[in-house]
Amino acid sequence: MRYTPLLGQCGPSGYLHGRTENCNKENNSDCCKGGQEYPQYHCSPAITGETHATMTINSFAKGGDGGGPSECDGNYHSDEEKVVALSTGWYNHGSRCLKHIRINANGRSLLAKVVDECDSVNGCDYTHDFQPPCRNNIVCYVL
Repeated sequence: MRYTPLLGQCGPSGYLHGRTENCNKENNSDCCKGGQEYPQYHCSPAITGETHATMTINSFAKGGDGGGPSECDGNYHSDEEKVVALSTGWYNHGSRCLKHIRINANGRSLLAKVVDECDSVNGCDYTHDFQPPCRNNIVCYVL
């Protein structure tokens, strides 16, 4: 059975069939499993002061689990920088590139610069390091 979103909500726009290949498991990355279906999202939840997101750990350095250089500036970023990738809907065709977002969690707050997209539509291929598409509420950050 497939999830059908309520009117006005952001639900899956399709499903991607997984392929098993060699995937970089740095930072406990998820790897595609052959035959499994992964939801694809063209949208993300509406942004408000109380929007909840799932933070994942990622390396934006060359050779890290982030894959190639960042979409926004074509560069790799040191694991010392406060940079993030956003799910496809929040990335919004690059409209948030190089802008700062505030992340609030566990009573703390920090500003991080948006440098990349966490692709919520494509995955399970070489370009995406054989990792599944991101969910629609992801903020990838380096700890």
